[in-house]
Amino acid sequence: MEQYLIPRIIAKLLIPQILLFALYVQFHGDFGPGGGFQAGVIFAAGLILYGLVFGTNELRRVAPPVVLRVLIASGVLLYAGVGVAGLLLGGQYLDYNVLSHDPVHGQHLGIMLIELGVGVTVAATMTMLFYAFAPE
Repeated sequence: MEQYLIPRIIAKLLIPQILLFALYVQFHGDFGPGGGFQAGVIFAAGLILYGLVFGTNELRRVAPPVVLRVLIASGVLLYAGVGVAGLLLGGQYLDYNVLSHDPVHGQHLGIMLIELGVGVTVAATMTMLFYAFAPE
């Protein structure tokens, strides 16, 4: 792919914008359309574009499978941990009201943490699926 100069230049311009848009969707999901799943897919699409243009080995150098496995587990643990934190603070599983002094702040914090866990898990899982099907 090194001989294709234009796709490489276009990818270098687009990938940072794709990743920035994924962060916008991630953290704006509390107030409008979007959230963890959509942001995770957009983030993974940026990584997969990088792998398609620059090669799978280069993507494996940037996002090693070992790190992706840790991110998958961390996202699931964050999701479950928010639920357990609600239980430990006297609420029900995934009851966000008890996470802060004010129920509204608790709801906002809980949803943000849950969506972050989903986004991290989805992005890492989609990238690992790309690794499973992409040639080395």
